[in-house]
Amino acid sequence: MTLRLILTRHAKSDWDNPLDSDHMRPLNPRGQRAAPAIGRWLVRNDYLPQQALVSDATRTRQTWERLAAEFPVAVPAQFDAALYHAGPEVMMRVLRTARAQTVIMIGHNPGIAAFARMLLRVPPTHPDFGRYPTCSTLVAEFDASDWGAVGYGSGQAVAFIVPRDLDQAD
Repeated sequence: MTLRLILTRHAKSDWDNPLDSDHMRPLNPRGQRAAPAIGRWLVRNDYLPQQALVSDATRTRQTWERLAAEFPVAVPAQFDAALYHAGPEVMMRVLRTARAQTVIMIGHNPGIAAFARMLLRVPPTHPDFGRYPTCSTLVAEFDASDWGAVGYGSGQAVAFIVPRDLDQAD
């Protein structure tokens, strides 16, 4: 069976309010535009998730809300405090609890970039993959029966995109 993971870093967040904790920072206007653009790209390319695993930070929740608003069907989401600034080991532990065939995970750097690198046999050639800028999205596939069987170095990159790629395509 083929499992598909959509790994998205949260969209650009706002640093304007000094009273906001890091966990509470919302999306800025650029992030508010980027997230639905990535959502539309996912729909256009038939990369629709069936389950969402999302950090419980404000910016990741807002990224999810704007992505999901573009989907033709509702997708159940789990907001998990463990994904807030999680490293690859924690992200893998959370991923292994997934039950759907296609899962989207929304998190933070540097953990999400490291997790993406560690999951793939061969990284995509996109020049921004190493940086994993805000709202970057990797689509990877795994030949596994369930998420518990997925290991590091076992994924194949199907696509990688950053919001700027979509801006240039318009």
